[in-house]
Amino acid sequence: MSASTTAMTSSTSVYTSPAFWERLWRAAGIQSLGLFIIGYVMYGYQPHIGASTDALAAFYGGNRTHILIAAVFFGLSILNLLWFAAALRTTLADAGQDGWGAAATASSAALGGLFLLLITMAAALAYSIAGSGNHTFASGLNAFAWACVVLSSFPRAMLIMSGAFGLWRAGLISNALFAAGVAAVVLVLLGGTTWLSGGFWAPDGAYSRLVSPIIGIVWVLVVSWVLLARSPATRAGW
Repeated sequence: MSASTTAMTSSTSVYTSPAFWERLWRAAGIQSLGLFIIGYVMYGYQPHIGASTDALAAFYGGNRTHILIAAVFFGLSILNLLWFAAALRTTLADAGQDGWGAAATASSAALGGLFLLLITMAAALAYSIAGSGNHTFASGLNAFAWACVVLSSFPRAMLIMSGAFGLWRAGLISNALFAAGVAAVVLVLLGGTTWLSGGFWAPDGAYSRLVSPIIGIVWVLVVSWVLLARSPATRAGW
């Protein structure tokens, strides 16, 4: 009995240790990206601003089930993004960069709130609004969603900045990686100026829809690699 109890304790102790949870949440950025990609593929391409009634009905009505399932994956992606920011904040606090860690917490909370608002609008449109026959309201919400994508550039840039400056000040990344982080901040901030009526620099253009998000994805991968390569902290943060 004593031997079996000891074996059971040793087999489960790994999952109750601070090191296990610290490594798990350091990898949360990668988990968030995986869930986001699954949701993005299922969601499809959202209609552009000013899309016709038929286009809105075809996307939100005909793609209803896929959008609602994608909302679940997007929600899980946001949860993991917030855990990733918490792991970044803990790492920076352990390195004496509490200010940059607090900035990561604040920016991730703002970003998570905006993303949840976007998911809520898409799910509501697919669930009932798009099929109600109120084209003006549905078109307005669709345009509002694209505007939120543009405005999400600011908390995204702040999150990138907190990681780049905080990790650099802590001596955890090189000057070259820091310079790449600064460039990413500037490029993502530029996404907040995409207000042309059409084309590449429109709210629903290629820069807002593809270029800026890809920069954020690469940054999350790089920071996740930095966090996972670091030894567990001596102070138990989890």
